[in-house]
Amino acid sequence: MNERTKLLHCYSAEQFAAWELHLFLDTHPDDKSALRLYDRHNARAMELKKEFEEKFGPLLSESAEGCAWLKDPWPWEKGGC
Repeated sequence: MNERTKLLHCYSAEQFAAWELHLFLDTHPDDKSALRLYDRHNARAMELKKEFEEKFGPLLSESAEGCAWLKDPWPWEKGGC
């Protein structure tokens, strides 16, 4: 697994965990341990997103300035398939 794929995988896992905890907290708003866990996963997801974008460019269209994210090759432009 290359570094780009590994970072994406780790970011997705942290983002998923944060989202699931967010949903749990909707029905259990007084659960302090779940809130701490949410904060930890959310912070880690943001760190990984920042690291990914510094190394490989914008992850989301709103992360880019203007249309910079359109300048990267699209998946079908990379060849190999």
